[in-house]
Amino acid sequence: MRAVVYRGREDLAITDVPEPPVGHGEVRLRVGVNGICGTDLHEYFAGPIFIPNGEKHPLTGRELPVTLGHEFSGTIVEIGPGVDGHVVGDRVAVMPLYYCGTCSRCTEGRYNVCAQIGFHGLMSDGGMAETTVVPQRMLHTLPDDVSLELGALVEPMSVAYHAAKLGAVTPDSTAVVFGAGPIGIGLWFALRGLGLEQVRVVEPSATRRAAVERLGAATLDPGAVDVPAAVADLTDGRGADAVYDAAGVRPAVQTALASVGSGKPMVSVAIYETPIETPLINLVMGESRIQGSLCYTHEDYAAVIAMMARGHYDTTGWTERIALGDVVAEGFEALYAGRKMKVLVDPTA
Repeated sequence: MRAVVYRGREDLAITDVPEPPVGHGEVRLRVGVNGICGTDLHEYFAGPIFIPNGEKHPLTGRELPVTLGHEFSGTIVEIGPGVDGHVVGDRVAVMPLYYCGTCSRCTEGRYNVCAQIGFHGLMSDGGMAETTVVPQRMLHTLPDDVSLELGALVEPMSVAYHAAKLGAVTPDSTAVVFGAGPIGIGLWFALRGLGLEQVRVVEPSATRRAAVERLGAATLDPGAVDVPAAVADLTDGRGADAVYDAAGVRPAVQTALASVGSGKPMVSVAIYETPIETPLINLVMGESRIQGSLCYTHEDYAAVIAMMARGHYDTTGWTERIALGDVVAEGFEALYAGRKMKVLVDPTA
């Protein structure tokens, strides 16, 4: 079968690889759609970062090279022994986490921050291929009215939904999202799904602002307005009830911390390639805080899929589908250059 194999920094091979066997408690999926994630970009242009290199991952036993892809949906085409509740033909989204189940975080129910966490498609062969084999516990059945394309977006939208909840917002809250990439857009969808009316998206790129505005979002251009002052005006001087950093750059962090209300959180859901200086005085004087957010839970997946089934998510204007053979030029390089926002890879094309 054809697959996108990561061999190191700026080294991808679109090549034929053997299909792995289906073991106990596993299923084989015919991959429908696989999204290219920001993490994939970081691995390609600056890695290996999370992908094991020289030492096998403790849960999967894998290291370089690996088939990429952890944002994907598919159809079950083969079922291994010990699988109950799923049948050939089921359409599913995949929650690609490997976790030990025994560390203190897992036993507390916080398996999304397992001390040995792994991802299907980073620490094992993933979904950027014609087929992939996954444990049954990763599967979430898609309703008939949720397409495989939307199914591939369940993973990044669940990242955003999990972060949105960590802001402890209510329908009466005011929230500000920094960054209008896929996770920023997902945060806007999640916050609106949680009932918030007062949400602002801060984005310097006119193209990205236009994309999220077409979805219905209210935006702020940090190059044209004083964002903390605008947030203060919106909140009668209180500051935002939650701010979300989905940009991962110093100006966004500093502006976010200047916009958050007293005692309220900045939820950080970005990937930071380089250290960022944080003006702690803002946190001290307001008793505000920085809250990290990692991944998702099965409950997050279920919530996102339910909202998708209600028609809450709209992919118009910010996603693009490409063929597997175009994954480097039209996928990784185009995303890195900012020519595209979200690329979905079709392994059958």
